[in-house]
Parts: sequence; C-alpha cells; structure tokens
Amino acid sequence: MRAALVVVVVLALVFDFTNGFHDSSNAIAAPVATGAMRPRQAVSVSATFNLLGPIVAGTAVADTVGGIVTLGPTQTLTVLMCALAAAVTWNLLTWWRGLPSSSSHALVGGLVGAGVATAGTQAINWGGFNGPRPVGVLGILVALAISPLLGGFVGSLAELAARRGLRRARRGIERPILRGEWVTSAALAFAHGTNDAQKTMGVIATALVASGAVSSFTVPLWVKVACATALTVGSALGGWRIVRTIGRGIYRIRPLDGLVSQGSSAGVIGVAAFLGAPVSTTHVVASSVVGVGAERRRRHVRWPVVREILLAWIVTMPACAGMAGVIAGAWRIAA
Repeated sequence: MRAALVVVVVLALVFDFTNGFHDSSNAIAAPVATGAMRPRQAVSVSATFNLLGPIVAGTAVADTVGGIVTLGPTQTLTVLMCALAAAVTWNLLTWWRGLPSSSSHALVGGLVGAGVATAGTQAINWGGFNGPRPVGVLGILVALAISPLLGGFVGSLAELAARRGLRRARRGIERPILRGEWVTSAALAFAHGTNDAQKTMGVIATALVASGAVSSFTVPLWVKVACATALTVGSALGGWRIVRTIGRGIYRIRPLDGLVSQGSSAGVIGVAAFLGAPVSTTHVVASSVVGVGAERRRRHVRWPVVREILLAWIVTMPACAGMAGVIAGAWRIAA
C-alpha cells in the first residue's frame, strides 16, 4: 500500500505540474498580448502568486474534491491512480492542440470514471449542496457550469462600466491601465493557485487517509508546499500555445480589456474558492474574454475558435471518465 501511495503522490504532482503548464495562460495571456508585461515579467508574477495562493488560503476546495470517492483503502488508491493518469494524458493532449480545456473537468471526470469502473455508481458521492457549499459530483458540476457564465457576465458588465466611466479620459490613461494589469494579473494568479492547487491537495489527502498515513482528512504543510511548487513550476515554464489562443485567438484584447477580464476572473474564482467550489480557471478566463469582446464589438470575436473551445469543454469530462474507466478495467484484469 505504501508503494501505491507513492505512485498517487507522484502522479498528483505531475498532474499539478501539467495543470500549471496548461493554465499559465490564464494569468499571463492578457498582459503579454496588450504589452503591459514582457513574457518573462508575466511568468515571474504568475509564478510568485501561484505559489502564495495555495499556501496562504484555506482548504475548502480540497475538502470538496476529497469527498468525491467513497471506497475502501485499496480501491481508493487504485481509483486515484487511474483518474490522475487519465487527467494528465488529457492535459497533455489539449495543450498540444493549444486548447484551453479544463483540468478540473479532467480530474472530476477521471475520478467518476475510475470509481464507477472499479465499484459501480455507489463508489461516487453524487452529493448536491450543503448551504452554499457544493458537495459531491453534482454540486461540483453545478459550480463548473455556472462559473463560466458568471465570468462572461461579470466581464461584459465590467467592460461596459469601464468604457462608460473612461469615455472622456485622455490618452494618458492607458499607462495607469497597463500598470493596473500587473495587479489584476497577480490577483488572478493568486486565485488560480488557491483553487487549482487545492484540487491536488484533496487527492493527496484522500490517498494519505486511505493508506493509513494520517487518521483524518487533513492537508499537511508538506502537501501544500509540494502542490504549490509543482503548480508554480508548471506555470513558470508556460504553455505558449494556449497563451496565443487566450490572448489573440478569441479576441484581440486591448489594455482596458485585459484589465477588466483579469479582474473579473479573479473575483469569480476567488469567491468560488472561498465557498469550496472547484471551478475551472480556464473556463472562467476564456468566458470573461468572450464577454469583454462581445460587449465591445461582437463581430470581432472569433466565434469558430470559441466553438472549438466549447467542444473541448463539453468533451473533457466524458472523455476523461471513459479513459480512466478503461485504465481501471485494465488494472483490474492485470491484478
């Protein structure tokens, strides 16, 4: 069982690395595309605040993710291994295609697929809501579905308010806006680290409980540091294929657009983390860019690119569930 625990921890950190590599575009695409930061500056800011987020914030999201699978110790470790293998594979495939798909969808889909393949539907906590806090798969699905809508709505509303508020501003206002992108980029990176690293923390904490390494579901400091570091290293290396999609492929954003989209996304993701809702940073950011672009000039939004991204979002969860199910079935036969 100790060997299985080591495999789960290693796979979880690899998943966190690919998550950071895949999602680095979230915090750096806008400032790089608008010229607010040079690529190296953007990566440094993103990496720093990605590291701070999961260490400083609480563990509400980790608690939610840790409650998805309800199985015995050995089966739990098997499910975690299969789910992580599927999620890592999907992250790499979509990165190669330059598609900003959701690591959250990939992980949840993998957990559900591997759990059902291992022990049937009773292995999954389908849940719902405990007050405003999502519980189990259904609660997470609602959060994942609502958050992009909120990102697009808040982004569109904030863009409208910003344009009206600055309609009489002089050209000199662009410099403070570019400086403001440093702040919103840092806030978005912090929110990304807070939400995304906690998902991996939840997986490792579940593995620790299943292996008997800890007696109750807690997230040790070393897990927080390890997950934050893996996410940060991935973010520092950067996924420039996806940066191009977010920064220029959907809509050629301008400084004010970048400031608004990043600020809106950071707010939505930060509130979700506070509520324990594991949302997709990628979904929120991309939707915010679409909302900002549609508010300014709808015909300038590259809708074929948006449709391709939507298709990737829709396919991610069932694809990862199927992939994890196949891996779990093969593991059971081999064992």
